[in-house]
Amino acid sequence: MGRNTYALAAAAAAIGLVASACGHSSNPASTPTSTATAAQLQSLIPTPANTQRTDGPTSIADNGIHLHFLVNGGGNDVLGAYKTALEGKGWTVTVITSGGWGPSGGATYTGTQGTTYGVFGGGGNGSTTDVSACAWPAKPADPNCGGSTHQ
Repeated sequence: MGRNTYALAAAAAAIGLVASACGHSSNPASTPTSTATAAQLQSLIPTPANTQRTDGPTSIADNGIHLHFLVNGGGNDVLGAYKTALEGKGWTVTVITSGGWGPSGGATYTGTQGTTYGVFGGGGNGSTTDVSACAWPAKPADPNCGGSTHQ
């Protein structure tokens, strides 16, 4: 075989590889995943402003995670700001309960972001507030977030 034959064979092989690659994407971002990882879920949960301590994440049932935040500030202000922070992270938030008197109070929210489901709630007095945040890759049958069973 001459040099031209080898060059022609190499070109044909290269064209064949390119043509076969065009029909299949190997981009992992285009491949749907069935379950979000704990790190992916944690990245969707905002840390409240004025947080003095964060506990977690800890694993919970149905591939979920739980985070606890101890926050400086009254319950009404902290939970109101947290709802805004959730919406800023792309959550569609539903208020389940909300109330209090003055700076003391609390709230429970549920949220969705695509198929991801979350329960967020807490309460506190005029100086500190506890906030619990749970997220799952999909809505679990029992969305229990540290004692709350709001759906």
